[in-house]
Amino acid sequence: MKVTIIYRPVSEHARDVEEYLRDFSKQTGRSLDTLDPDTTEGSETCRVYDIVEYPTVIAVSDDGQLQNSWRGLPLPTISEVSYYA
Repeated sequence: MKVTIIYRPVSEHARDVEEYLRDFSKQTGRSLDTLDPDTTEGSETCRVYDIVEYPTVIAVSDDGQLQNSWRGLPLPTISEVSYYA
């Protein structure tokens, strides 16, 4: 299972996402992947999973199936996301 936060690093929500990433790491000892939707990989991921709102957190199984997603702010609780991470 892979959990990724898709957000624009230069945006009004960047600080919230970066604080969330630090808190997640502190509380779980694990890190989450991040993607910028303005990169090639990020754009492709957004197209595949129909993501048009940022930030979006997605949990994807190893075979590429979307298991869960959370769109916009507020971000999901760390316990919700850690279930998939």
